Amino acid sequence: MSITPKENFLRLLRHDTPTWFGNPWDCFNLTPEGKPSVPDAVSLYVGRPAKGETGYTDRFGVVWDFPADQPGPTPSTDPARKVIRDIACWREYFDFPPLDGLPWDQALAMSGTLDRENKLVMCASPRGMFEFSHAMMGFEDALVNYIVEPESVAELLGAYADWKIAAAKEVIDVMRPDIILNHDDWGSKDKLFLPPAVWRVVVRPAYEKFYGYLKSRDVLIMHHCDCYAQDLATDMVELGIDIWQGPTPENDLRAVAEATRGRLFLLGGIDMSYIDFPDIPEDRVRDHIRRVIEQYAPLGCFLPCYTSIRPVHDRVMVIGNDEMARRGALYMGTHPGNHAGS
Repeated sequence: MSITPKENFLRLLRHDTPTWFGNPWDCFNLTPEGKPSVPDAVSLYVGRPAKGETGYTDRFGVVWDFPADQPGPTPSTDPARKVIRDIACWREYFDFPPLDGLPWDQALAMSGTLDRENKLVMCASPRGMFEFSHAMMGFEDALVNYIVEPESVAELLGAYADWKIAAAKEVIDVMRPDIILNHDDWGSKDKLFLPPAVWRVVVRPAYEKFYGYLKSRDVLIMHHCDCYAQDLATDMVELGIDIWQGPTPENDLRAVAEATRGRLFLLGGIDMSYIDFPDIPEDRVRDHIRRVIEQYAPLGCFLPCYTSIRPVHDRVMVIGNDEMARRGALYMGTHPGNHAGS
């Protein structure tokens, strides 16, 4: 008996006899641009620049640039555009955006008719705790403040977690998503931005509040973090994160799977710095994805995925999607029981 892509994905999470292995986004409702998170009123309201746009100001007062050759927007590095200039009195610099009068008509029109029976519905929560902190005060000031003013930063993040909970309530009540995607990069290519002890004291409590609320609403949690973060893998499980989206090859994914006993599902492994170029040879993309599947699929808690969610270059996505489908089918044909009962 055939099962839906949605059920296949959920079976993979449960280690319960899936019949498919491949590109995870095949199991999701997608936007016309191929993004796996559908529009919602909070994301539209907070705002984000269009690709190629510079000097865009969101509802928090953060100025963003989105270079056309990058996978996503970044806060302006102009010191004159910092929102918070003194963390000790952060309340004097901004107000959390009110959540009344959200543009739900626009969001629902953009989302269109969702196939809830066959595909998963995922909505994105505005940026995560660490990224919020450095967007508001600049990266260098944020790193210093985490060390010299941890109480003030923790207070800011706690208040932000309360706002994110109120925002998530609006989204869950209206959109009824299966999954909430939260975006928070905690490290660089090969190390964490903060010592784990500092992260656990300052950042983790805010996530305990926010992810605790999501769990109370019975939605799955996908945490995007396309960087080094394996030192926090067991924390992810303890926080209730179901899926780590974006683990890069610099992480020892076998060690992560062993440390978490398969309870943290991994969507990633594809090295975008190796394949995401406009003139990349096709065989380089295909060979890389083949190696990723051969190396990580036996973990039993893994699907190959672009760590940046989708490539910058459409040609890479077309080739990569095809190879994930082809190699995934071959893998499942020869390893039908690998993801069962892990």
